[in-house]
Amino acid sequence: MSGGGEQGASLNAPIIVTTIFAPSDQAWFDAQRREYFPPERNQLDAHLTMFHHLPPSVAAEVKRRLSEETRGVAAPAARVGGLINLGRGVAYRIESPDLVSLRARLADAFTGLLTPQDQAGWRPHVTIQNKVEPGEAKKTLAALQAGFSPRTVRVAGLAAWWYRGGPWEQLSVHKFSA
Repeated sequence: MSGGGEQGASLNAPIIVTTIFAPSDQAWFDAQRREYFPPERNQLDAHLTMFHHLPPSVAAEVKRRLSEETRGVAAPAARVGGLINLGRGVAYRIESPDLVSLRARLADAFTGLLTPQDQAGWRPHVTIQNKVEPGEAKKTLAALQAGFSPRTVRVAGLAAWWYRGGPWEQLSVHKFSA
């Protein structure tokens, strides 16, 4: 995920919305992703996607709503509660009722603009392996499950990104108060 901005944003670049983890938690997720994700496909830091595709025409509204949801607001409690078999990969399941509620409010605000993927039920997770053979994914899942124990993670904020086919370009960052 690289820096950038709203200036020069092409009219067809969709917006992705993610959470931001505290630096120590982000480093842990990134290390897991570096270990298990195919290196040639690993173009992004580990992330928890809230929305995969919002229209670029609502960039100002996205920024305003993310700011409203974070400014002066305590960070939602969250934890890594388990592992998810993605078939051709593995993800950590993120449990956070407050984050689920926040995402539902945003989904309501963008009703009519959501893609079918973003309208479907949200399953918060951080993918650490993807696009591998199913057998390799099963081995990774088994290895991770053998030593797994839930862990608390801190959600530090929310971010919006332009997607232009490669690494994402930052549109905005919105931090929780604590």
